[in-house]
Amino acid sequence: MVNSLEKQNKRGVKSSYISTIIGISLVLFMIGIVLGGFLGLDNIQKQAKESLQADLFFTPTMNPSDIKQVEQELKTWPHFKEVFYVSPERAIEEFTGDDQNADNILEIFEGENPLPPTVGFKPNSKYANLESMVAIKDSLMVVYSEELESVSFDESQVKRVNLGFKQFVFLFMSVALLLILVAFALINNTIRLALYSKRFSIKTMQLVGATSSYIRKPFLWQSIGIGAVSGVIAISLLFGLMFSLNNMVSVFEINLDFKYFLILIGTLIFFGVCITFISTWFALNKFLRMKLDDLY
Repeated sequence: MVNSLEKQNKRGVKSSYISTIIGISLVLFMIGIVLGGFLGLDNIQKQAKESLQADLFFTPTMNPSDIKQVEQELKTWPHFKEVFYVSPERAIEEFTGDDQNADNILEIFEGENPLPPTVGFKPNSKYANLESMVAIKDSLMVVYSEELESVSFDESQVKRVNLGFKQFVFLFMSVALLLILVAFALINNTIRLALYSKRFSIKTMQLVGATSSYIRKPFLWQSIGIGAVSGVIAISLLFGLMFSLNNMVSVFEINLDFKYFLILIGTLIFFGVCITFISTWFALNKFLRMKLDDLY
């Protein structure tokens, strides 16, 4: 009879741990989806910013070799992701969109290409805002005052890229904050329910003279383990979802830099450990303060 009761208690404890880990893992999984979306959005934002382009137009006295020399000098500037020379032939192809239209324009101008050679650049993401682009333009006009006629870029496009992603970031941050609050509440309730079944053991240890710190120690270490395991499970589910989406949907591809993967892994494990630790601490304090009659 005693052995059967012990086996039932052990099964109950194991099922309580398993259900706790599953519940916390699912909550962390949802947080991971939002965080992964935010990090992916940041990567997309960087690519969009670095796809912006500006063009340098030179004075008629500049020949192609001089312009290429300026191109090489600009490649040493830290402001640019890419600097490239645009020949008149390439310029007219980009302007018209295909070779046939380019030939038609050349016929109109009696074989002479009306477009001059230029140098284009794409900024590094941290310089891809209107203030920095204007500052770069002013610097170029000062450094190459005799060589340049103008520096041209689409100001409205620069504004749209930055404003659009600011709105998305605000939305993701709002959803993430709400989800973290909900996650804390759910995990806190899960931990409280798991400790509720051990309230008599906690009170018994307290009645025989065990100090509060002695009682807390094994439960807190256990909470750290539960949080870490839940974080690892949530990460596995998240990476499995990413892998499935990349293989099942051909037009949809999720790419995260290695540093973003590390951030995602570290954040989920950190959240799992911290939330379970804090919830266990407060739940234990509640049971430690309870009177014996209140446990029933």
